[in-house]
Amino acid sequence: MSDTDKIEAAVFRRLLEHLDSRKDVQNIELMNLAGFCRNCLSKWYVAAAEEQGTAVDYDAARERVYGMPYPEWKEKHQTEATAEQLAALASGTAEK
Repeated sequence: MSDTDKIEAAVFRRLLEHLDSRKDVQNIELMNLAGFCRNCLSKWYVAAAEEQGTAVDYDAARERVYGMPYPEWKEKHQTEATAEQLAALASGTAEK
């Protein structure tokens, strides 16, 4: 593994730690402000694994990103989206 790969892996782990420390930040907020969310990271994880010839299913990727099974995270931490958040998402400010 190259130094660049090691650095990028460390950055990814730090991003996951940061997101884990900010469970108050909802996915819809991330989508509306940054154009990606935890679910996007999970999808990118699956795609990157496939590019490397490794099969990772989406649920396993989400567990890696969320730090627990997604249904458990959703039950413990996800709140109902507000009308304003849904409108912003629908207006196209989020990643397509």
